[in-house]
Amino acid sequence: MDTTQLLRGVLDLAVLAVVEREDGYGYDVLRRLRAGGLAEVGDASVYGTLRRLYAAGALTSYVVPSDEGPHRKYYGITPAGRDQLAQQAKEWVSFAGTVTSLLPTGASA
Repeated sequence: MDTTQLLRGVLDLAVLAVVEREDGYGYDVLRRLRAGGLAEVGDASVYGTLRRLYAAGALTSYVVPSDEGPHRKYYGITPAGRDQLAQQAKEWVSFAGTVTSLLPTGASA
């Protein structure tokens, strides 16, 4: 199954979940998403999602100087972002449960 469309629909949720655990800069968030099993997620998609969530007030940002290379822009979750994460997580669990219930017995895993 091509997961590209599925991923597009839940990328906000995934990014918020990763940043909620620990603040991170763009590549760090991308790396943690991939390590978490979203190997197909693209660089541009994650960076665009971070910018969009920041513009919407779900994320805050701050710059951390680096001795090795350019400074890094870190993202952290805001109270509005936590609310969005909670709502989207609830919707995801409901949606995933509905789809799972439609699958033939033994089709999961």
